[in-house]
Amino acid sequence: MKHKEITGRQKAAILLITLGAEVSAQVFKHLTDQEMEDLTLEISQVRTIDKDTKAQVVDEFFQTAMAQEYISQGGIGYAKKILEKAIGPEAAIDVINRLTSTLQVKPFDFMRKTDAHQILNFIQQEHPQTIALVLSYLNPDQAAQILSALPQERQADIARRIATMDRTSPEVISQVERVLEKKLSSTAVTQDYTQTGGIAAIVDVLNGVDRTTERNILDHLGSQDPDLADEIKNRMFVFEDIIVLDDRAIQRIIRETDNEDLVLALKTASEEVRKVLFSNMSERMAETFREEMEFMGPVRLRDVEEAQTRIVNIIRKLEDAGEIVIARGGGDDIIV
Repeated sequence: MKHKEITGRQKAAILLITLGAEVSAQVFKHLTDQEMEDLTLEISQVRTIDKDTKAQVVDEFFQTAMAQEYISQGGIGYAKKILEKAIGPEAAIDVINRLTSTLQVKPFDFMRKTDAHQILNFIQQEHPQTIALVLSYLNPDQAAQILSALPQERQADIARRIATMDRTSPEVISQVERVLEKKLSSTAVTQDYTQTGGIAAIVDVLNGVDRTTERNILDHLGSQDPDLADEIKNRMFVFEDIIVLDDRAIQRIIRETDNEDLVLALKTASEEVRKVLFSNMSERMAETFREEMEFMGPVRLRDVEEAQTRIVNIIRKLEDAGEIVIARGGGDDIIV
C-alpha cells in the first residue's frame, strides 16, 4: 500500500490501527454510526502496512492537527507562517490547502478570539442590525457581555433583531465584514444561506447577561412584542433547570405549587430532578408523591408539559419578586 495511492479513509484506518485499540475506541465515541461503520470496514480490509507508509500517515496527521491548532489560535495566515518555519514553505502550503479544502471557518471567526470589550468598542456605533448579526455569530458568553454593556435603550432592540433573525445571505455577511474592515479567508463564508439568530440564539445570550439587563430587555420586548417576550421567557428556564436552584428556592417552589401539578410534572422528569425535589420534601411527603406517581397510570404528555409550564411560571414570578435567585452571568447574581 503506497502512501500516495491511499484514500483519506484508508489513512484514517491506518492511523487508528497505529494508535491502538484503546485510543481508537475513544475516537469512535465521537463518530457517527455511518462513520464508524465505514471505518470498521476499512480497518478490516487492511492487511499489511509498511513502516514508511505508517510513518507518513502519522506525520501527516500530526501536521494537520497542528495546523488546525494554529488556525484556531490566529487564523490561516498565522498557521501558514508557523508551519513554514517548522516544515518549510512547500509542505506548509500543502497542509493548509489540504485543510482549507474541507474547512469551513464561520463568519466573524476572528472576533471569537477577541476580547469582548474590544469588540464592543469596534461595533457599538454600528447599525443595530449589524450589531445583531455580529452577536449572532459570537460565542454566547461574548455576546452576553457585549449586550450587557450596550446602552439600555439599544439592548431590547438588538435582542429583538437577534430573536427574529432567520437566514442571512453570504453577500450580506461579506458586505458587513467589508464595512467592518475585517478580512476573512475566502473559505470563511459558505456558499449557501447561513442559519443564524433566532429564539435559541437570544436565549443563549440572555442566559449569560446580568439580571438587570435581562429584565430591561424583556420588559421592553413585552411592550413591543408580548408573544415574542413570552416565548423567550418560556425557553430561558425549563422545568429540568430546577436542579440548578438552591435548596431554599426549591422548598419555596414546592410550597407554592399545587401537589397535583407537581405529581404530573414529575411523571416525565429525569431521575436527577426527582432526587432534588424529593430531597427537599419531608420523608412522608416524598413517599406520598412516589405512591401517587406509581398508581397514577398513563397520562397525556400535553398535561405533563402544561403542569411543568405552570411550575416554571411560578418560579419566574418568585424570581421577579426577588424571593428566589436563578444564577446567571454578571455580578448582581453573586449571593453573599
